[in-house]
Amino acid sequence: MTYHHGDLRRTLLAETASAIAEDGVAKLSMRALAKRAGVSNAAPAYHFGDKSGLLTALAAEGFDRLAEAMASVGDGGLISRGVAYVEFALACPSHFTVMFQPRLLHDDDAELAAARQRAWAALSVGVATTRSGPDSDFGVAAWSIVHGYATLVLSGAVEPEDALKQARIVAGHLGEGAGKGPGKSD
Repeated sequence: MTYHHGDLRRTLLAETASAIAEDGVAKLSMRALAKRAGVSNAAPAYHFGDKSGLLTALAAEGFDRLAEAMASVGDGGLISRGVAYVEFALACPSHFTVMFQPRLLHDDDAELAAARQRAWAALSVGVATTRSGPDSDFGVAAWSIVHGYATLVLSGAVEPEDALKQARIVAGHLGEGAGKGPGKSD
């Protein structure tokens, strides 16, 4: 089997996300991933070590994408960042699924820890615009609300029709304590 690619690591991560979307994370195998990517069975192990290493890299990539999504709203406050969180989850469901399953990951991975911190920092900026300064308890509450809503949509418990419009309303409840009720802009 001959395969030449400029960025095999990225290809393997993309194939991993596709495989998870199709069959779920439980059915993911390194051998099947190698076959999907058209590489030797050893190639994924060379780049990631084992399945947990592969999923750790996917989770780190996900946290980085999440941080970028929330930061992309610029000066947008917590509501906009909450909507960006839900939008990320809907656009990258495989990443989202893996990111929050620590038992599947190498939790001590430095790249993963740094990516998590970047995502938390991006959310914290929104928290600081709603509260007068950082408030970790409120931050966890805000995270829980938008994460819970995204999970409900992805699981099919909530219809995805107008999911982002509904996400803005859900996230709007976070601003009530600062005089920003549901549906009002941040």
